[in-house]
Amino acid sequence: MTSSYSGPSRKAYYDQIAQRRMAPLWESLHSLVPKAPQPKAQAAIWKYADVRDLVMQAGAIISAEEAVRRVLVLENPGLPGKSSITPNLYGGLQLILPGEIAPSHRHTQSALRFIVEGSGAWTAVNGERTTMHPGDFIITPSWTWHDHGNPSVEDGGEPVVWLDGLDIPLVAQMDAGFAENFPEATQRVTRPEGDSLARFGHNMVPVRHRVSDPTSPVFSYPYARSREALDALYRNGELDEWDGVKLRYVNPTTGGWPMPTIATFMQYLPAGFSGRVYRSTDATIYCVVEGRGSVAIGEDEFTFEPHDVFVAPSWSQVRLSASSESVLFSYSDRPVLAALNLLREERA
Repeated sequence: MTSSYSGPSRKAYYDQIAQRRMAPLWESLHSLVPKAPQPKAQAAIWKYADVRDLVMQAGAIISAEEAVRRVLVLENPGLPGKSSITPNLYGGLQLILPGEIAPSHRHTQSALRFIVEGSGAWTAVNGERTTMHPGDFIITPSWTWHDHGNPSVEDGGEPVVWLDGLDIPLVAQMDAGFAENFPEATQRVTRPEGDSLARFGHNMVPVRHRVSDPTSPVFSYPYARSREALDALYRNGELDEWDGVKLRYVNPTTGGWPMPTIATFMQYLPAGFSGRVYRSTDATIYCVVEGRGSVAIGEDEFTFEPHDVFVAPSWSQVRLSASSESVLFSYSDRPVLAALNLLREERA
């Protein structure tokens, strides 16, 4: 049956319904409900050797106190102006210089810090500090007070750079963003360093602990322990054809993700590894800890080396290769997709 609306009369009808803030679904149905994901985000890489000087120059442009957080946002080329590395996640490189304080605040967005370069700076979360070392994974849970600091040069301080990962775009999409500044630059330290790890990081929990928060009570996951676990599994013969040796970080009280909106992983690729192709609906950001190799993402191929950051959009085919033994940290929006039954994976 042929529609009675055609030519100018159809346009007139569209103009008429537009005045009532309505639109015809049939004109946009295929783009709204595609046969497969059509991500606007693009595969991209930030070569640390190319951007490091720019990160360091930021230290001369603005102080940590004035900036609140001195960060260069890693903006996906397919999402210009959105301060997003994927549609749901944010990424940025933060610098703190010796003697500086990044003042205490809190926000509903969950955050991770993955230490890229430098040692000795600290993060405080809810009254406990942890010292940063390269490869450490540190979280600042939603609505928790957190500040960062760095000892003076006289006390051994050096420039420290870390990768920030937050669920800023996701929280913004839900109009659920709140933030608050602490009345002082730093919060009072009420627990000794390592307290949360002692309580929850050894397959044990305090006897009367009750789970009331989906976020992990451990907020610092040292790289030395992660690397040791990967090495042990590889020595014992575990090597996946797609991932090498890959582990996920967990909330030790629930077995779930450390944060309810962000998944985090660490994987080891032996020298000569040539992985098989996989893809999944969680867009993933990778940071190279050690080693060199290459990654094919869709039609793009990048070589990587230590501290490089690259991103694989949703449902893009990914294949990892390593020319020397390599370790990769990664984070994604997998918990959200899994909770909504939208997680799909394909391993060729």
